[in-house]
Amino acid sequence: MTKHPPSRNNFALVAVCLSALMLGLEITSIPSILPTLERVLSADFQQLQWIMNAYTIAMCSVLMAMGTLGDRFGRKRVFLIGVTVFAVASMICGLATSAPLLIAARFLQGTSAAAMLACQVAVLSHQFRDGAERGKAFGWWGIVFGVGLGFGPIVGGAIITLASWHWVFLVHVVIAILTIAFAQKGVEESIDPQATRIDVAGMVTLSLAVFGIVYLITQGRELGATSPPALTILALSLASFVLFVVIEARIARPMFDFRAFRVRHFSGAILGSSGMNFSFWPFVIYLPIYLQAVLGYDAIAAGMTVLGYTLPTIVAPPLAERLLISRGPRFVIPLGLFTIGAGFILLMLATTSDHASWVTLVPGCVLAGIGLGLTNTPVTNTATAALPPERGGMASGMDMSARMISLAVNIALMGFILSSGVTAHLAQALPALPSDAVLRALADMISAGNLAASETLGVPIAVAREALAHGIGRVTLYGALCAWGLALASFVVFGRPPASRPETLQH
Repeated sequence: MTKHPPSRNNFALVAVCLSALMLGLEITSIPSILPTLERVLSADFQQLQWIMNAYTIAMCSVLMAMGTLGDRFGRKRVFLIGVTVFAVASMICGLATSAPLLIAARFLQGTSAAAMLACQVAVLSHQFRDGAERGKAFGWWGIVFGVGLGFGPIVGGAIITLASWHWVFLVHVVIAILTIAFAQKGVEESIDPQATRIDVAGMVTLSLAVFGIVYLITQGRELGATSPPALTILALSLASFVLFVVIEARIARPMFDFRAFRVRHFSGAILGSSGMNFSFWPFVIYLPIYLQAVLGYDAIAAGMTVLGYTLPTIVAPPLAERLLISRGPRFVIPLGLFTIGAGFILLMLATTSDHASWVTLVPGCVLAGIGLGLTNTPVTNTATAALPPERGGMASGMDMSARMISLAVNIALMGFILSSGVTAHLAQALPALPSDAVLRALADMISAGNLAASETLGVPIAVAREALAHGIGRVTLYGALCAWGLALASFVVFGRPPASRPETLQH
C-alpha cells in the first residue's frame, strides 16, 4: 500500500473539498435568485423549473458514466476535465442573456459536475487509506459538501442583495481555478487496472432511464399523467432500465455491479445515502420559500434561519465518525435517519401552526441537521470501504448516484406534493373554483412563493399563504416518513455481520 506524503494529501483534500463546495452551492443557491431571473430574463414558470432542474437532471443522468470513465482513463484526469468544463459553463450561466441559454448552460454544468462528483470519493479512497486519516478526510469532505448545500440559500440571498445575480454563477470560475491548482499539486492519478473496456451500452441505457424518469416527474403535470407523451416516456425509461440491468449482469466489468449488493455494509450504506435525499436535502430548497412567502422574512433573514437547519450538519460529522468506529454502521446510519425523521415531525408541527416563527422552527431544524450530520460521511465511508480499492470509482459512482438520483427525484416529488397540497387547500378555500388550467397555474405560482402574482388572479394573499403552509406541512410529513422507512430498511440490511467480499468483485 503506497503511503502518500501528508502535504500532497492535504492539497488533494483541499481540491476535493473546493469542488464539493461548488457542487453544493450550485444546487441550493439558485432558488434565491429565481424571482430575479423571472424578471430580468423574462422567464416563465416552466423555464424557471428547468433552470432549477437542468443541473440535477444532467448530473444524475451521467454520474455513473463519469465514474466508469474515471476508472478507465484516470480519476485525476476526469476530475480536472470536469472542473474546467464547470468553470466554462458557470461563466456562460453568469453571462446568459436569455432563459434558454441559461438552461443549456445549466445542463453543461450538471454534466461536468457529475465528472467532479464521481471522482471526489474515489480520490479520497485512493489517497487516504489509514482508518483515522480516512475518517478525518471523509469528515472534512462531508462538512464542506454540507456547507455548500446548506448555505447555498444564504449565499444566493447575500449575492443577490449585495451584488447581482450574475455572481451566483461567476463565483465558481474563481473557485474552479483554485481547485485546479490544488488538484495539480496534490491529486495522484489512479485507475482501475481491470477497466480495459468502456461499458458504453450500460452508460447509455442508464443515462436514458434516469433522464426519462426525472424528466417525467418534473414535467409530468404539464404533459398529463396519462397522456400519450408521458406514457411513451415512461415506457422508454423502463425499457432502458431493464436493458441496463440485463447488460450489467452479462458483461465482465460492469459500471454498476449488482453483485456489490451482496455486501451488506454496501447495501445498508446505499439505503442511508438515499434516505438523506428523500428528506433533508431536497427540503432545503423549499424551506427558504416558506420562510420568505409565509413568514415574510427577507432573503438575508431567511438565510440566517436556515443556519439552524444546516449548521448541525457541520458540527456532527466528527461525532459520526467516532460512532462509526466504535459502534459500527448498523448503529450510526439508522440512528441518523431516525433523527432526521424526528426533526421533520417537529417541522411539520411548526409549519402548520398558527404561531409559526423562526423560534418554533429551530428545534426541528436542529434535530434534522444533527441527523444529517450523523448519516452523511458514515454512508460514504462505509460504502467505499466495503468494496475493493480498485473499484473505488464504481463504488463512489453507485453511492453518489444513489444520492443524486434520489435528490433529483425528491426535489421533483416534494414539488409535486407541495403543489398538490396547495391545490387541495385552494379547492376548499375559494368560493368559486377556477378552471383546471388556472388552478394549476395558481398552485405553481404559490408553490414558488409568488403570492403577489396569485392575488392578480383573484386569490387573497392570506389564502395563498395558508395554502402554501398547508403544502409545506405535507412535504415535511413526507420527509419524516421516508427517513423513518429507510432507517428501518438500513437497520434490517445491517442486521447480520457482513459477508466477506464476494470473489466476483475481486478480479
